[in-house]
Amino acid sequence: MGLKQAGFDTVIGVSWTPEPEYPFRLIVEDALKVNPVFLSSFDLIWASPPCQAYTWSAKRWPDVKRNDIVKETRELLLLTGKPFVIENVPVAPIRKDLVLCGEMFGLKVIRHRAFEIHGFEVPQPKHVKHRGAVKDGYYVTVAGHGGNGRASLQSWQEGMGIDWMKDKHNLAEAVPPAYAKYIGEQFLCQR
Repeated sequence: MGLKQAGFDTVIGVSWTPEPEYPFRLIVEDALKVNPVFLSSFDLIWASPPCQAYTWSAKRWPDVKRNDIVKETRELLLLTGKPFVIENVPVAPIRKDLVLCGEMFGLKVIRHRAFEIHGFEVPQPKHVKHRGAVKDGYYVTVAGHGGNGRASLQSWQEGMGIDWMKDKHNLAEAVPPAYAKYIGEQFLCQR
């Protein structure tokens, strides 16, 4: 949604599972099996490989198998010759060309995300000091069960700036549109 808000005419998603709340055309296919020639028909490619292999829960439950496809994703995107963005949690094995936080966009969510940017530049906004904490109710955690599991669907939607998703699992997998809008605007300005 953030890319659309930035001014992109067409946004098409690829996911290995159906995503009924995805607001645009969705191709249900293993993203690593998408033909690089097809991908190269787009101006910008955005990839958000699964992050679960790098989250705190991976350390807490090390016996659970998690998808770790960042390297393969990067290799596929490099084959396209197109500008791309790889988004993930800050400890993922990607270049940290950009790190964004909800506070940078006035969102009430602590959701740091790192971005590997290829083919264009995005200025790093200043990281504003967090004005509160999740435990005191100032921010909401949108991940897994939301920290203590008591956060409402509405608080997740407001925290992320996403009002069309009604499923917390989908929200936990999403990127705040403000992040993608910021990156998309920078890309479009440099074209």
